This record gives sequence, structure tokens and C-alpha cells, in this order.
Amino acid sequence: MTDHERYLFDLQGYLVIPEALTGEHVRELNALMDQRVVEDCEPEMRTHRWVHMLPWGEPYRRLIDLQTMRPYVEALVGSQFRLDHEYADITRAGKGPIGTTLHAGPVPFHPCFYYKCDGESFANGLIAVAFNLKDVNEGDGGFGCMPGSHKSNYVLPESMRALDEAHPRVDRVTGPAGSAVIFTEALIHGTLPWDGADERRTLFYKFSPHAVSWAAGYYNADAFDGLTDGQRAALEAPNARYGGRVGVTYGGVNNG
Repeated sequence: MTDHERYLFDLQGYLVIPEALTGEHVRELNALMDQRVVEDCEPEMRTHRWVHMLPWGEPYRRLIDLQTMRPYVEALVGSQFRLDHEYADITRAGKGPIGTTLHAGPVPFHPCFYYKCDGESFANGLIAVAFNLKDVNEGDGGFGCMPGSHKSNYVLPESMRALDEAHPRVDRVTGPAGSAVIFTEALIHGTLPWDGADERRTLFYKFSPHAVSWAAGYYNADAFDGLTDGQRAALEAPNARYGGRVGVTYGGVNNG
């Protein structure tokens, strides 16, 4: 991260990364999603969410440890980061899969939704990388957030949560296909109603420090062929990453 990016992230709680994905990678991801739309969605569908896309193909597994995003993820949660969970949203009009309400934030304290910066390094619980597979233009809707709210000392008032008519303090974050928004889950954020000419397609990959887990389930790297060492490391279950560790099972629960 550049000094400019570090300052903006600390100030806002998010960054827009242009050209996080190549044009060819965007085409590959969209082609695989097109197949899933045919299989899983009704023609009149307005919105849909898929959870766990890694089995869809290598283009989705490539996002586990994408070289354009690795420096940001490392800076925010550490070099031994892990992929906590991932999902994909598609919205053709109106509200997305979880509605249009602001959520998350640092108050009350949540062990997965924290943010700290001492002027030299960042400490975050869960962070998100949201990849845009379609253009998000001014006025379309999509990702919205309260910049700076990751450092707030107060709970967001209920009167400010609805995004149907968003408060002026909400940033409407735009970006072309291939761009990504990276943000801390301590940031108050949500989804603005979609009013774009094309549908919204967004992939959410959530990363955490190596010993932290928001999701109740863990990945099995052995289920996927051709993973790099970096990808396998990112799929490891939460632990202290001590030397000589093995995937011991206690009481039927895999712990490594």
C-alpha cells in the first residue's frame, strides 16, 4: 500500500482498487456465473446469493490469493491471512439479498469487527474484498457505507440505517467491472437499491487474521486440485500457525 492509500483507508475505512481483475479474468468469472444463473435462477428473479463459489472453477479459486490484492490484504490483516468465507450476489433491480440496511460497525464491540491503526500498522478482524463483475456507475446503487464509521464511539441511530433514502453521509461507491472495494467489517456499510441499466454482479471474499474466524465452517484445501502454496495456506483453519502443526481432530471436529 502506498502512503496515500494507507491514509485514505485509515480515514475512510475502505479503498477502491482499479483494475484488480484483468479483463480476461472478468470474462472467465462472468461466464461461470452465467452457467449458475441458468441452473439456479428463475427468469423473473430480481436478486440471488450464492455461498461458496470455489468449486465453480479455477477463476474463482484464483481470487483466494490474487496478486493484485495480496499487498492490501497483508497490510490489513497480516501476511498469514486466511480466507474466512466467500459469496456472490446478483441483483437486477431493487433490493439485494439482505435488503438495504446499514449494518456492522465497531460498536458494540465484536471480536471479528474491530479496527486499529497505530500510525505504522493496521489491525483488523474481518475484512472484505468486493469484486465488481459489472460496471457500477453513478446513481446505480450497490455498495454504500458511512466513511469513518469504523472509528466511531457510538452506535448508529436507527433513524440513519435505511438505505432506501440514504443519509447524505453515505458514500455511494462506484467502479467499473474489474475494480474492487476493500473495506474493514468495522465500517458501517450496506447495499443501496439497484437501479442500473445492467445487473449488479459482486463477489465478496472475506479475509481474517490467521487465528480468527467469523464463519462456523472451514475449508478443506484437499478438495481442490492445483492450488498454490499461498492458496492452500489461506484455506487453513484458524490457528496460531505454530511450527509442526497437523490437522488433529478433537471430538469429530477438524482443527487444522
